[in-house]
Amino acid sequence: MTVHDRITEVKRTTEVKHPHRFDALRRRLYEGGHPNRVARLLNRISAAQFGSGVLGARNWVTLEVPGRLTGRVISFPLVIADYEGGYYLVAFLGENANWVRNVRAAGGRAVLRHGGRLAVRLEEVPPGDRAPILRRYVDKAPGARPHIPVDRHAPVEEFERIAARFPVFRITIDRPGR
Repeated sequence: MTVHDRITEVKRTTEVKHPHRFDALRRRLYEGGHPNRVARLLNRISAAQFGSGVLGARNWVTLEVPGRLTGRVISFPLVIADYEGGYYLVAFLGENANWVRNVRAAGGRAVLRHGGRLAVRLEEVPPGDRAPILRRYVDKAPGARPHIPVDRHAPVEEFERIAARFPVFRITIDRPGR
């Protein structure tokens, strides 16, 4: 057994097995699958922060998409998951998240902001292909962990059981005329 293997084993056996103490609060912010008033305020702040590209990680972005009812541009703070050379957005609130419905209504066309603006096409990933992306996402997006009922260290097979409940979109650059 190498030193690295031993350290990994010690970490695994000493990890806290109970949920993070703020997980219940994070879930309460999104009861019913939609943000409450406090969550909406925090999302506005995060959208400004993520979109500016200043005080945030490289995988923090703001998604801008026209509202399906009003046509007004709506902004959402999101985390990009990278997996096997691709980049993905995941809806940790599931199928009825407003941004998911807006993206579908817009035919997948949207804008990502992180310092600059990038026109993108979001292509929905079939449920059978989502599990490894969900696993990577849960690893990259700690704020999503309370909403996805699988531990981030679980095998991919555990994510396969829930994959159909969480939409995943592959990000591609939007080319005019496409």
